[in-house]
Amino acid sequence: MNKRLQNKRAFVTGGSRGIGAAIVTRLAGEGADVAFTYVSKPDLADDVATAARALGVRAMAMKADGADAEAVVGAVEQTAAEFGGIDILVNSAGVAAMAPVDDYPLEDFDRTVAVNLRAAFVATQAAVKHMKSGGRIIMIGSCNADRMPFGGGAVYAMSKAALVGLVKGLARDLGTRGITVNNVQPGPIATDMNPEDSDFADKLRKLMAVPRYGSPDEVAAMVAYLSGPESGFVTGASLTIDGGFTA
Repeated sequence: MNKRLQNKRAFVTGGSRGIGAAIVTRLAGEGADVAFTYVSKPDLADDVATAARALGVRAMAMKADGADAEAVVGAVEQTAAEFGGIDILVNSAGVAAMAPVDDYPLEDFDRTVAVNLRAAFVATQAAVKHMKSGGRIIMIGSCNADRMPFGGGAVYAMSKAALVGLVKGLARDLGTRGITVNNVQPGPIATDMNPEDSDFADKLRKLMAVPRYGSPDEVAAMVAYLSGPESGFVTGASLTIDGGFTA
């Protein structure tokens, strides 16, 4: 694999499984040292860190719930201290609680906003203190920011749509410092949270131009592009990877 990210230092939230784990592995494969957070299942996190180290880079896993701002900041600071700075931030941690508006628990609303939106801001605010010109910040949003074709997803869609505005504003704040800020919006991706062999998946495939689920590695490839030197003129953008779900 091309070592475009040699000597870069990355911090990824929610990196122990699914899209986050694929991002950790891809960045490591391109030469970046990678630290990442997880909430539960330390064995999975250890496996991801071990796989990254096998690619010849430094890697470490840290337990930190995105809803806990102090834990998020602590993980950022630990990464900067261990690696000597941060060049790439990927806010990948997310939750998806679905329910009709009449039955939607307020605690699920609060946690969705805390993890999907506030944690991204908290991590960004902490990380930019350790970033120099050439820094890269990437949010993992969702194509549901643009299209929510089924009931029960209003709060999730709201949280991901808010990321779009956050990215645009942060791009303005940080552009003069040479730091880019972008948003990757996956569509249906085969993960343990959204398996491709279910009745729900069959319904989604009917809404897509390319009638298959994407893979976490395909999302990670887009993140790797935004992390690298070729994307220096891309900022404030939302790049959709959804098989034509929103076409």
